[in-house]
Amino acid sequence: MTAVTGRVAAAERGETRIADRVVAKIAAQAAKEAVEEPPADGASPRATVTVHRDAARVRVSLELGYPSDIGRQCGAVRRRVAQRVKALSGMEVPEVAVQVERLHPARANAAHGRIR
Repeated sequence: MTAVTGRVAAAERGETRIADRVVAKIAAQAAKEAVEEPPADGASPRATVTVHRDAARVRVSLELGYPSDIGRQCGAVRRRVAQRVKALSGMEVPEVAVQVERLHPARANAAHGRIR
């Protein structure tokens, strides 16, 4: 066996790149987890991401039930997405833009014919 001299530290051998689409999947799943009561017939949240160096700017599109506290739910989505992307990818998340695509009204009360 020959001895290896001048070993390069593991951190200096290369770099890890996480594809934008992978970060977008993390963000979409985090948004799904953050929505309190997702509409039964609503689409799953979608996310697009722009990664520059070690920072990810995220845009999330989602559907919410109506009536609900839209501002509070969007805030919860922003916090959860930023936290999960940071934890799973190691990237900073300086911006999470949340776009509500559609509101789903509550089901009509069949017995009274009124919206609940």
